[in-house]
Amino acid sequence: MERMEQIKAGEKGAWISIITYIILAAVKLTAGKISNSEGLWADGLNNSTDIIASIAVLIGLKIAQKPADKDHLYGHYRAESIASLVAAFIMASVGLQVIADGIKSFVDPSNETLGWLSAWIALSCAAAMYGVYRYNLSLGNKINSSSIKAVAYDNRSDALVSIGAFAGIVGTKLGVDYLDTLAAIIVGLIICKTAWSIFYDATHTLTDGFDITTMEDIKTKVISAPGVEEATDIKARMQGNSILVEATILVDPQLTVYESHEIADRIEEVLKRECNVYSATIHIEPFRRFSKN
Repeated sequence: MERMEQIKAGEKGAWISIITYIILAAVKLTAGKISNSEGLWADGLNNSTDIIASIAVLIGLKIAQKPADKDHLYGHYRAESIASLVAAFIMASVGLQVIADGIKSFVDPSNETLGWLSAWIALSCAAAMYGVYRYNLSLGNKINSSSIKAVAYDNRSDALVSIGAFAGIVGTKLGVDYLDTLAAIIVGLIICKTAWSIFYDATHTLTDGFDITTMEDIKTKVISAPGVEEATDIKARMQGNSILVEATILVDPQLTVYESHEIADRIEEVLKRECNVYSATIHIEPFRRFSKN
């Protein structure tokens, strides 16, 4: 699948999340208000912000498809990572608000009795969200999209949040005081944890951080390539969902330019085929053997 096709495929996952979040947020906020469930209300509020976060990812995917221009010579692929960063900030702000509201409810508790309908709504929403999580995770892995994977992990946390809201409502029905409010605080903590994970991954990519294990695999492929006497200055970074590699290889100085170029071409082909590298730039230098006198 070509780079642009991968990004367009990612849009489908973002749209599915947006539509699902709109439906679930409306259901949870309405049920939470009617039943006075702190946990279900917080879960609905979480889904409301997830709509904004998913829209941010969708916009990032749209921008990433723009072709290179005079001041973006490498294209706009990093817009995807920036969108994930924006989504992380949105999620963190709401998570902190949910925690603050939960603590406030401990100080000034409500005496309203929660209905069983709210519990079953929370459980049904958890099942629906888990299904969306599995779809987006599969899609994110297929197209190697960090933003769609971030959406998938958010989907998973939302499913867990709904299960927590269900447990809180059931506990309150069984006479365990403050359990529903406690569930709301746990919801806030889960939101913040997910936001931190997305923030870390986005900033790691934007600052040219790269997975160590994948880097070692790339180095091995370059160094062990036929015709390579030595390799120096091997670097890699992510640009959106693509891996870019730069390396300097030392070859026999007696080789012709054509023969040296063929070695570089073979390395680029191996990296693309075996390491999922989108673009590799191989610089060739003559290898000099030094003898001791």
